[in-house]
Amino acid sequence: MRRLGVEYIDLVQHHEIIRFDDPHRIFHPEGANAALLEARAAGKLRYIGFTGHKDPRIHLHMLEVAKENAFKFDTVQMPLNVMDAHYRSFEKQVLPELVKLQIGVLGMKSMANGILLKSKTVTPIECLHYALNLPTSVVITGIDSMEILDQVFAAIKSFHPLSNGEREALLAKTRAAATNGHFEPFKTSSIFDSTAANPEWLGEEPREIRELMSP
Repeated sequence: MRRLGVEYIDLVQHHEIIRFDDPHRIFHPEGANAALLEARAAGKLRYIGFTGHKDPRIHLHMLEVAKENAFKFDTVQMPLNVMDAHYRSFEKQVLPELVKLQIGVLGMKSMANGILLKSKTVTPIECLHYALNLPTSVVITGIDSMEILDQVFAAIKSFHPLSNGEREALLAKTRAAATNGHFEPFKTSSIFDSTAANPEWLGEEPREIRELMSP
């Protein structure tokens, strides 16, 4: 915080909730959320959220475990794109729940790091327009060049709320390519799973679990 020159951080999120045991680790009395609650009580951060990209059922499980612990998240970050609607859909399963609970929605992977474009079914502008049309608080899109930045500006300038016909036309174009998750490998493989590549980031299991496993 001293290096950033700030008195508090607006939002801290539990990153990469991709396993069904992740919520229980986070909400353990000695887990990560206890630390964030302590930091929030000390005025060091304002809002708490979580992110994930694997399966909408895991996101819903995280919300259930939070409720069991009398906690409500401020934000949830998840994939929202024109192919997600066809396979393990965060849009269909998680988004309505977040809207109902009035939790901020951070949409990511609008083009899945450009992988969606390799399907040759949609353009970058169409991908951004679809994501922007959803009830999100923000649509996150990678910007690694001035060309891509100009593309984002173009999408914003040309954006308008999609009619049902326009939305269905985009879904029809992507349906065949999207049905098996091939173009969403963050759902179907471990390639995007940072903790799979770095298991030490998960830390130790809670003490009582280790005691159960001891001889």
